[in-house]
Amino acid sequence: MELSGIILKFAFMFFRFSLLFLLTGSVFSLSAQNGGVKGYVKDSKTGVEIDNAQVSVKGTDVQVSTNSEGYYIINGLAPGVHTIIATIPNYKPDSFTLTVKPEVINVHNFFLVPEIQTIGSGKIVNVKKRRREDVDIGATKIKPSQLFKIPTIGGTPDLVQYLQILPGVVFSGDQGGQLYIRGGSPVMNKITLDGMTIYNPFHSIGLFSIFDVDLMKSADVYSAGFGVEYGGRVSAIVDVKTRDGNKNKLAGNFSASPFLGKLSLEGPLRKFIPGRGSSSFIVSLKNSYLDRSSKLFYQYADPSKLPYNFNDLYTKFTFNSSNGSSIKLFGFNFRDNVNFPGSTSYGWKQSGLGSRFTLIPEGKQSKIDGFITYSDYQIEQKELDNKPRSSSISGLNMGVVANSYNKKDEIKYGFEVNAFSTDFSIFNANNRQISQQEFTTELCGFGLYKWVRQRFTLEAGTRVQYYASLGNTSLEPRVSGKYLLTKKLIFKAAVGKYSQNLLSAFSDRDVVNLFYGFLSGPDNLQKKFNGEEVKSRLQLARHAVAGFDYDINKYSEIGVEGFYKSFDQITNINREKLFDDDGNYSVYSERLKKDYIVESGNAYGADIRYKFDNVKRVYIWAVYSLTYVNRFDGLNSYSPHWDRRHNANFVMDYVLDKNNRWSANLRWNFGSGFPFTQTQGFYEKFDFQNGPSTNYAQTNGQLGILYAGFNEGRLPTYHRLDGSVRYNFKPKNNFKSYIVFSVTNIYNRQNIFYFDRVNYTRVNQLPVLPAISYSASF
Repeated sequence: MELSGIILKFAFMFFRFSLLFLLTGSVFSLSAQNGGVKGYVKDSKTGVEIDNAQVSVKGTDVQVSTNSEGYYIINGLAPGVHTIIATIPNYKPDSFTLTVKPEVINVHNFFLVPEIQTIGSGKIVNVKKRRREDVDIGATKIKPSQLFKIPTIGGTPDLVQYLQILPGVVFSGDQGGQLYIRGGSPVMNKITLDGMTIYNPFHSIGLFSIFDVDLMKSADVYSAGFGVEYGGRVSAIVDVKTRDGNKNKLAGNFSASPFLGKLSLEGPLRKFIPGRGSSSFIVSLKNSYLDRSSKLFYQYADPSKLPYNFNDLYTKFTFNSSNGSSIKLFGFNFRDNVNFPGSTSYGWKQSGLGSRFTLIPEGKQSKIDGFITYSDYQIEQKELDNKPRSSSISGLNMGVVANSYNKKDEIKYGFEVNAFSTDFSIFNANNRQISQQEFTTELCGFGLYKWVRQRFTLEAGTRVQYYASLGNTSLEPRVSGKYLLTKKLIFKAAVGKYSQNLLSAFSDRDVVNLFYGFLSGPDNLQKKFNGEEVKSRLQLARHAVAGFDYDINKYSEIGVEGFYKSFDQITNINREKLFDDDGNYSVYSERLKKDYIVESGNAYGADIRYKFDNVKRVYIWAVYSLTYVNRFDGLNSYSPHWDRRHNANFVMDYVLDKNNRWSANLRWNFGSGFPFTQTQGFYEKFDFQNGPSTNYAQTNGQLGILYAGFNEGRLPTYHRLDGSVRYNFKPKNNFKSYIVFSVTNIYNRQNIFYFDRVNYTRVNQLPVLPAISYSASF
């Protein structure tokens, strides 16, 4: 069946299930014995949703917090007249009188008036209170303002730079670097942008991602034990959401640095008026010219080693109704190119279109969210050996999620359809080609119930993943909870089961590799692993994580978490394949013929973090992670190349004057050495392509390398200090601007990138790189 026909089939299925969700949502609503109210809490000037606002019923102990979307619901109210109040620091409280009727959920949106806020006056209040409804185990919630508290490489803040300071996160390098989260490889992490899967979120320079911080609304990172809403990955989730465009006026911002330039424009299609519908747009363009600017500014760093170029385009349209229902349309085009002279050329591109909708049914307690997206990713790498690597993945993803409530408790359920095709071709270390073309379909459903009480929150649910193309089903129960031992001390824990079909199109044994392709569960897989029959082509894992948070005072807190991930089955490229898997080589073992092998492993460790934030002047963030990562390939146990035992980060941001004109920040990172395979010697290698008639006595062979035990060595330790100073110019009308002077690798630490075995040359990470940038908004 052609892809267009499959898309139409799934779209029709999606429509029918959406109607079913609307009906079931109504059924849940009609079961309520009392009435209630739901809606959003928004800023009265901008129309932006306010999260963690407190909505309460006067004269009762009923109180809820708005979620990250500014949404709240109070149900189970007895019929009669009630006063509903919304409050949050830095805004004036608001209230209204509600006449509650049986089995009716009213809709009311609050529009809070912001109070005048200046750091010098001391009127800003630190909003530190956690949502009682959220468990937050293994989770970190990131706001755009936090990205400015760390040194900005090249003067430009970026999400990838902030992710590196989170507990359990290991970053492999400045050039072609990838993120490894609590023992999982990059392909085991699902990264989404407005619900759409992003297959390669990081540019090849490793310092920048495809996410524009000026458009970002939030980023939620789940490093272990994530809930049933997320699936298709066995290690971690990074969920990035963008904000809507300005709903009142035409606005924009631009910036320039030696690394890149950015430009964005936004404005209303229909202006925001409290209580009415509105619409807006936003478009962002980002372009890197480091391959050219390095020749001018960084001659000492050898510009031939900085041949990086990329450009990103993102567009979003938002349409909001008066009651809070909305539809959002978005699209993107990201491109990346690298050209090492006389060596390797590499490039990837990804594009996509999508929509998200939210329905707030009148009179019912349900809330329904849905999405439909299409994306395409292509990557190619060419080298001097004339054996190019290529990979592509494209597909359709759609789903619906419904929320219903039983007083403070929450019921959430949903379904998802994921259909994608993969096409890739590579050569392994023995010059054997491995290729695959595959179309894959995944059907997923989940349901959860969240109990919310005064001192504890418990969330239990199950996700069912049906991999239609493989004929495998995975039942994935997951439980998480937290308990308030005291007002300052919270204990949290989670366990769960996970699965995924997608795997990376290069071996995770490669230390340096810009090529990052994908393929789905392969057929050419060994039949037995570790003496037992391989019954599934899925990759499977189990998580357990527990810890506590302690509020030392109103400015500082400490957190400790321990985790264990059991990777029960992993699929990897077979680096040892020597023969084609046909009748001509039937006498050889599967390990020498199969394209892929099965592995198992585990990851475990603990993290401790400390945060101090008094808003006015000082921000301190300190994290230490201890991690062990192990793999077993059926014959040997080994440490993958991201097995960094010790990792520490220290960040400090300080406002230098009372008017908030000058500020400075520092970040110091320390990491113990990565595993690597040592070289024992060299020999002349023949491939015997002519069989027994190969004249090896008179023919020149290739250079062969005799390796020591796999990854039994350790590279030197890594540490680096970055810093930046920011000056905010005095605003003029609506024009605001600032300048940043930054230095990457202040004391010019020579951190190793990799070692060229053949030329016996050490290649280091980036040297000291000063930069100055200018940014402005209007």
